[in-house]
Amino acid sequence: MDIPHTHDHDHAHDKLHARARLQAQIKALLLVGLGLYFAWNIVSGNLANYINARFAWLSYVAAAILLVLGLWQLWLLLRGQSTEHTHDHEHEHDHGVSWGVIGIVALPLLLGTLVPSRPLGVEAIDGNISISQAAASADSVATFTIAPLERNVLDWLRVFNSTADFTELNGQPADLTGFVYTEPSFGEAQFMIARYAVSCCVADASALGVPATWPDSASLEAGQWVRVQGSFQVATFRDDLLPVLQVETLEPIEQPDHPYLYP
Repeated sequence: MDIPHTHDHDHAHDKLHARARLQAQIKALLLVGLGLYFAWNIVSGNLANYINARFAWLSYVAAAILLVLGLWQLWLLLRGQSTEHTHDHEHEHDHGVSWGVIGIVALPLLLGTLVPSRPLGVEAIDGNISISQAAASADSVATFTIAPLERNVLDWLRVFNSTADFTELNGQPADLTGFVYTEPSFGEAQFMIARYAVSCCVADASALGVPATWPDSASLEAGQWVRVQGSFQVATFRDDLLPVLQVETLEPIEQPDHPYLYP
């Protein structure tokens, strides 16, 4: 009379075992896939689109760990072993990873593979751009040791924040690269030379911009990368008196390999 019960028990146990093994296989492939995804971003240079360059070593470590774990689990599965405690026992407990967890792990890999990698651009600003910004206020002493023509957007904003009288900057030369940012509130011929400052990763990115004026600024496309040269002169910009770069030469350029600035 116990045979049907034993048969049902064995059948249920086999189903649990098969499901746990399938989950273990998927988990191993996901680990390998994530490791390869990290490695691809490192090799292709796309890593700079996501994190501060000084933290790149963390991605190297992550890629190595993920690949080792994934390949180790695949090796165990090929040997007929299970990393999910699916050994034979008489009670029907499931120690495998849930499908929900597998889905959560798979989602970033799927999005990272399907969505092209690119840095933040002008469309991500949405009016939230700063001339005076917390990230730009740090390390101002070191900034003043940088020659004016070697300062980037972030360096100049630090200079602005550290200068009590903006007229002291009149006539100082600048050579800047950035993308074009405009707003309807800007004055005629005015725009901003913008960059993103990234402390850790794009999640904390801040849009920064140096005010500029150029007679033919209406011909510029929003988001277009340019190199501009000129000198500063205090003028009205967004109803404030600020150092505004009087652009003398403007040259369209390709987006740099490392488009972010790092405080």
